[in-house]
Amino acid sequence: MKTIAAQLKGPASKAKRLALPGALWLTATFLPDAAQAAVDGETAFILNTFSFLVHGFLVFWMAAGFAMLEAGMVRAKNATTILLKNVSLFSIAAIAYYVAGFGLMYGDGSDLIEMLLDGDDGDDRALAGDFSAGHAAASNWFFQMVFVATAASIVSGTLAERIKLWPFLTFVAILTTAIYPIQGAWSWGGGWLSELGFVDFAGSTVVHAVGGWAALIGALILGPRRGKYVNGGGIRFMPGSSLPLAALGTFILWLGWLGFNGGSQLSMDSAADAIAIANIYCNSIMASAGGVLASLILCQLKHRRIDVTLVLNGALAGLVSITASPDTPTVAAAVLIGAVGGTLVVFLVPLLDRLRIDDVVGAIPVHLAAGIWGTLAVIFTHPEATILGQLAGIAATGVFVVTCSTAAWMLIKFTMGLRPSQEAETIGLDESELATRAWPEFRRAI
Repeated sequence: MKTIAAQLKGPASKAKRLALPGALWLTATFLPDAAQAAVDGETAFILNTFSFLVHGFLVFWMAAGFAMLEAGMVRAKNATTILLKNVSLFSIAAIAYYVAGFGLMYGDGSDLIEMLLDGDDGDDRALAGDFSAGHAAASNWFFQMVFVATAASIVSGTLAERIKLWPFLTFVAILTTAIYPIQGAWSWGGGWLSELGFVDFAGSTVVHAVGGWAALIGALILGPRRGKYVNGGGIRFMPGSSLPLAALGTFILWLGWLGFNGGSQLSMDSAADAIAIANIYCNSIMASAGGVLASLILCQLKHRRIDVTLVLNGALAGLVSITASPDTPTVAAAVLIGAVGGTLVVFLVPLLDRLRIDDVVGAIPVHLAAGIWGTLAVIFTHPEATILGQLAGIAATGVFVVTCSTAAWMLIKFTMGLRPSQEAETIGLDESELATRAWPEFRRAI
């Protein structure tokens, strides 16, 4: 019989222990044996494979959310470029993670290629009636792959409107081939951070802060958009092309996040797993709601008006905040964790402008700041997490990503160049690089 306390995933999955939210985690041991027992081997294999694939579909759908959110937050003259970048970065991430990333994160890369091309021993055993592998091998790879694409999408929004296409895609290839999987191996691949006790259930640090650190370094090296900051400390407001698109993107991300967090349970072959996934869904939704309400109220109190973009980012910051541990808080705790994320957005977005760090979509407060907060918040609800373990994970990941990203961005800058010409940036990247526009009936560069 597979008990709740003993479930650990294999080396090809994120190395983390199954846990149930709040009081359920404490009382799970006292459930009747029938409630804790898993289904038979073949049914478990099917259910776990199904969970990886369907939750992976939802995370894949987040790519559409990032595309719509970013296209709505940039000016009309750069919207098509954003769409192209999001389609391209996902494709690069998938191939890079297939060729090298997955192998670096979870084992020998050559084993992965053999697995996908020639069949995996676990799949062969399943076809012969031995279902001990627990799931189809490719389903786990698919679920892990869509996560790395999420990290790359974060960088796109921050650096929008003033970076050339091919230098950006080159950085994406470096991030998804090496930077993301190496640090991921330290925690989810059973490496030294997991042994130290670092807990990051679905990736507040491993995914979101990684993308945030890479975006921050890119923004510092690239510099702001021309005309964004004026002499004397003035800040020029550059409204996006479509708030309806940005809102649509937020709702798509909100939905996709359920797969992001729920699928990270990594199994669905018992009643305990099903209960845990349902609670993860609820905690994720409620944390996002907390982020929305916090940003909504603080905007009114602080600015005497409500900035819709801050509220949209408040929803996402709430989701990032709960991602490190959506499995253990009570619902009330999840709301509070998300509310702190929404608060961070309201205060950090204007702070970045005062520091003249141009983050077009607000990804640095949402993914980096809220990711760090969410990783620290784990200690309040997770029985095994310690402040030293969480700080070690945050610091080690940050130092590694900052160092590697700085080297990568500088190498690209001095070989390929990063910025378009002043004329190209003025008329917009859609026309200068793609010779097209998202809304061709509007010819004026705005």
